[in-house]
Amino acid sequence: MSGDGSWRRVSREGRRFLRGRYRSLRRLALWSLLESAHTFLGGYAVARALDDGFLAGRTGTGLGWLAVAGAGALLGALALRGVFAGLADLVEPLRDGLVRRSVRQAIGRAVADPGRAGDAGAVSRLTQQTEMARDSFAGLVLVARSFVFTALGALLGLAALDPVLLVLVLPALLLGTAGFLATLRPMARVQRAALDADEALSGRAGELAAGLRDVVACGGGASAGAPVERLIAEQERLTGRLARWTALRTLALGVAGRLPVVALLAGTPWLLGRGVSAGAVAGALTYLVQSLLPALDALMTAVGAAGTRLLVVLDRFCTPQSDSAAATTAPEVAPGVGAGPGVAVELRGVWFAYGPRAQPVIDGLNLTVGAGEHLAVVGPSGIGKSTLTALIAGLLPPGGGTVRVAGAPAQGVTRPGPDLRRTLLPQQAYVFTGTVRENLTHLCPGPVSGAEVERATAALGSDGLVDRLGGLDGAVDPARLSPGERQHLALTAAYLSPAPLLLLDEATCHLDLRTEERAERALAARPGTLVVVAHRISSAARADRVLVLDGTRAVCGTHAELPARSPLYRDLVGLWNARG
Repeated sequence: MSGDGSWRRVSREGRRFLRGRYRSLRRLALWSLLESAHTFLGGYAVARALDDGFLAGRTGTGLGWLAVAGAGALLGALALRGVFAGLADLVEPLRDGLVRRSVRQAIGRAVADPGRAGDAGAVSRLTQQTEMARDSFAGLVLVARSFVFTALGALLGLAALDPVLLVLVLPALLLGTAGFLATLRPMARVQRAALDADEALSGRAGELAAGLRDVVACGGGASAGAPVERLIAEQERLTGRLARWTALRTLALGVAGRLPVVALLAGTPWLLGRGVSAGAVAGALTYLVQSLLPALDALMTAVGAAGTRLLVVLDRFCTPQSDSAAATTAPEVAPGVGAGPGVAVELRGVWFAYGPRAQPVIDGLNLTVGAGEHLAVVGPSGIGKSTLTALIAGLLPPGGGTVRVAGAPAQGVTRPGPDLRRTLLPQQAYVFTGTVRENLTHLCPGPVSGAEVERATAALGSDGLVDRLGGLDGAVDPARLSPGERQHLALTAAYLSPAPLLLLDEATCHLDLRTEERAERALAARPGTLVVVAHRISSAARADRVLVLDGTRAVCGTHAELPARSPLYRDLVGLWNARG
């Protein structure tokens, strides 16, 4: 598929989307006019403060103009508040529309080809890619709007100071911008091709993994591996092309972001000779350094990264089903055969032992966990609860039987990066040296907005801890955190993860009862499936079902019915009640 076709298709859909939202766009534009006023006053007030104030010996006048510049900063803050209030009117309808389109596409593919109804790519489009599109679109709207109205205020200010200033500034600015725009479509084509090659490699590797024993037995390793080698070579070639285009983009950024300042400084003697005042030159430099060039740099960075990513992702939603070969022939995880609809986890005849002669820890276990279900696992220490979560997480291969997650083998091939199918939180929470934001979003494959992180911390009750650590940009030193604080951060990261299956292996054991309850209820309300290895019966009481492992048999049922079916569970409940 050509990049130009992708561009036209996404552009057509984008115009259709924006046509119905003129009211939201007008609201953003009106608030952004205040930002233009803030930019205009910033440079103009500096020029007047020098020419009419300090250089003329009138200190009070100079201070007055600087106060005007300060008032302009307040206008900019007020504008930013209004912009964020109106941004949701554009961003959330986009996400909702993509979710609806993803569901329609998945249903259409299932009807057209029932054998591929378990297409895992639909899950990626419904979760990861819709969120990626929303975040990228929000970032682009913010920086594009900021650049347009900042540039308007800056250029009007330059013209008001002296039109000859534009003669020095505009040529370099336009040259760098034109060079940057020339790289957009080629980079989008390369990124799209790289994404297709990556998905094709994942699909091919999954097919080989499923029949690896037969391939080796037949001596067909070389012929079976040749397509994989070609795909790897294609990825290497595309990476080289992407690096070359990135170098050209960096050069364009340098021309647009640095050359105007150099031209203004080099032309200062000429400007002063033509009667341009020192204050006007200082005001022009203020416009460039504080307003115009930072806005241009932010725009180019956002368009270069989020823009091309948004183009590739949106093209997946805009592509007709018959033309979306990558989405239908190379899913990220090979779909399972015979998986029931709405099944998150399926174990059939599973047994596992730590050694060929050891007693099995799990013996002949059959279990089905529905999508969206909240399951608690209880039992004595060492009975196999952590082993069960490791089997579901794909960390251990079953000694017998099958373990499937979302219809695919638990140890199936996945893409590099965070696991898009499941997230496992062990008892020892993983927290690393870095910022709070990095610790909370490392399970997310794409960027996460600050508002989304704040909603997660509020839902989990970890906002107080985040504030004590210095906010989202505060530093995290794992050695200075208590075990409970580390678990609180890890649980918030799991909440933000796009994985539809969460596995908590006593991941709340260092939390108090109230904090544990709040965290588990928030994680259960999150879209997806929750499996909790419970160390308190209160956790089991909150679950939809409880799996009791007692060493000889496994019993599954609700908290209310299990005391009559499992003596072990009855004893555990009685012991918990006796302790109050």
